[in-house]
Amino acid sequence: MGIKDFFMRKMLERQMKDLPAEQREKMIGVISSNPEFFQKIATEIKQKQKEGRDQTAATMEVMRKYQGELQKIMGAHQ
Repeated sequence: MGIKDFFMRKMLERQMKDLPAEQREKMIGVISSNPEFFQKIATEIKQKQKEGRDQTAATMEVMRKYQGELQKIMGAHQ
């Protein structure tokens, strides 16, 4: 694991601290194996927030847009 991966994992663990350990590990695995996709989602959420949407609304809008891809990714990691 490179230093970048280490810090990414620690950041994700902090953000998901309320999830059960098993779910947290699954999500970290999914995000780590698809970093470009999740970076694209994060960028779009930030852009929508800059346009005036609150974080929840922006997140829901972007997640709906990528729902099919997210389902495929999550299904592949079960």
